[in-house]
Amino acid sequence: MIKQLIASFSLLMLCIGCGQNNVTNNMASPVPTASPTTAPVQSPATVPTASPTTAPVQSPATVPTAANDPLKEKIASMTLDEKIGQLVLVGVEGTTLQAPTTELIDTYHVGGFILYKNNITDPNQTLKLLNALKERNTKNAAPLWLSIDQEGGKVSRMPDNFVKIPPAATIGKRDNAAYTRGVGSALGTEIRSLGFNMDFAPVLDINSNPDNPVIGNRSFGSDAKTVTTHGIETMKAIQSEQVAAVVKHFPGHGDTSVDSHLDLPVVNKSMAELKAFELLPFVEAINQRADAIMVAHLLIPKLDKTYPASLSKTIVTNLLREELGYDGVVITDDMTMGGITEHFDVGESAVRSIQAGTDIILIGHDYDLQISVIKALKLAARDGAIAKEMLDKSVYRILSLKQKYKLQDKSIASVDLKTVNSQINQALQAK
Repeated sequence: MIKQLIASFSLLMLCIGCGQNNVTNNMASPVPTASPTTAPVQSPATVPTASPTTAPVQSPATVPTAANDPLKEKIASMTLDEKIGQLVLVGVEGTTLQAPTTELIDTYHVGGFILYKNNITDPNQTLKLLNALKERNTKNAAPLWLSIDQEGGKVSRMPDNFVKIPPAATIGKRDNAAYTRGVGSALGTEIRSLGFNMDFAPVLDINSNPDNPVIGNRSFGSDAKTVTTHGIETMKAIQSEQVAAVVKHFPGHGDTSVDSHLDLPVVNKSMAELKAFELLPFVEAINQRADAIMVAHLLIPKLDKTYPASLSKTIVTNLLREELGYDGVVITDDMTMGGITEHFDVGESAVRSIQAGTDIILIGHDYDLQISVIKALKLAARDGAIAKEMLDKSVYRILSLKQKYKLQDKSIASVDLKTVNSQINQALQAK
C-alpha cells in the first residue's frame, strides 16, 4: 500500500511538472518518478536505533518517460563530449584564466571547477577569475559549477579578507540550532558573494576515533545526534543562500586512523554497525533532500573487499541509491588523492566509479590526469562499458540540480565585503 501511494504521488507531481520550460537556466526542479526503496528514516533530534523504514522520495529524478520533458530533450541534443564533460569537476592552474583551463572549457566542455587556496589571493582576484570562467563557458550546453571547500576552521579557502568562521566542532559544542543556522547562512552568503555556487560542506562524519588524522574538529561532534542536528541545519542554511551543499564523506570517515589524502583507510565495520552509527547523519540528509553526497575513498571489507566506497557498486548503488533511496547527485572525493593514486589507475577508477553509480568525478589537480579521466570516460561510453542510459541518467541528475539553483554564467560586478563580514559577525555574536 505504501509503495502504491508513493507511486501515485510521484505520477501526480510528474504531471504537474510537465508544463515547465526555459530549460537552460530557469526550469523548475523535476520530481522523481522512481519508487523509493527502504531506508532508516531518522530525526536529527534523536539517535535512532530502529530498523529501516520506507525511504524518502528524492529529487532530482531519474530520466523521465514523458516525451515532452524539456530536460530530456536537451540531453538528447547534446554530443557525447558535452555529456562526458558534465561528469567531471576539475581544478584550475594559477590565479588567472590560463590555457589549460581554457582548453578544458572549449574542447572538453567540463561541467565545473573547484578552486583551492593556491587559486585565491583576494576577493577582487577571485571574482575576476570566476567571471572569466563563466564568460568563457557561455557557448557551452550548461552553466558551470563553481565550487569550493569552505567548511570553516582549518578548511577555509576563501580570501583572508573575510571574517573567519569557526570549525564545526566549535559550532557543535555550542549546541544551539539557531546559532548553527545563522553561521551556515553567513557561510553561504560569503561563498555566493564571489560567484561560487557549490560548497563541499558540511562534514557529516562522526568524529569517533581519537586517532583520526583528517576529520578531527571538522566534525560537529563525536555522537550521531550532534552531527545530525548541526550538520543538517548547516546544509539547509547553505542551500537557503542559493548555494548547492555537498555533504561528505559517505559512508563515514570518522572512525579511521589513515588520511585518505595519503593512502587508503580501512574501516572494519559491518553493515549493521554502519547503519547504527556512521550512516545516521547521511540518512537524515537524504530525508531532508540533500543536493549532493560526496563518497569517500574508504575500503570497507565487510561490504566490498576489493574497491573503496568511491568505486564500489555495492556501496554507491546497492546501499546509497537502492537501500537508502537516494537519487540525487553523487560526487567522488578528489581522485588525485593517495587513497586512489597509490592503489589504482585514475582513468580506470573514474570509469569504475561511474559504473558503480556516481555522477561526477572530482579531479582537483594535475591537468594530465584530468585529461586522462575525460578520455577514459569517453572511450568507455563509446564502447558501451558505460551504458547510454546510465550516462543520460547522470547528466539528468546534474542538469536538474543546476536548474534547481538557476545557474547562469553571468558575471558579478563587485563584492560588498563590508556587508558580508557584517553578516558573519552578527551570526558569530548571536546568543
